[in-house]
Amino acid sequence: MVGYVAYELELPAELAAFHRVFHISLLMKCVGDPASIVPLESVVVKDCLSYEDVPIEILDHQFRRLKNKKVASVKVLWRSQSVEGATCEVEATMKVKYPRLFPSDSTPV
Repeated sequence: MVGYVAYELELPAELAAFHRVFHISLLMKCVGDPASIVPLESVVVKDCLSYEDVPIEILDHQFRRLKNKKVASVKVLWRSQSVEGATCEVEATMKVKYPRLFPSDSTPV
């Protein structure tokens, strides 16, 4: 504890680039879930303290109706997420950024 409203955390050497002192308003109680832990070896943190999440596979295809048009979307499993953390993304955008996830150009029905 640095003061009444700030804590200094002990971080491992791999996280030395992160700021160690936090205001108490930024800290929350954490109930650990071993299934949600991401190994540090699988995440490459850049100098600007950000990382790029890479999609692993497409879990599902679906069409969403937006007013008078249909938009194809895909459910994407990301490297640092579990299946519950999969997100819905626009299929056309994902095809442009990650063509390896779409082995054929035919769209599923």
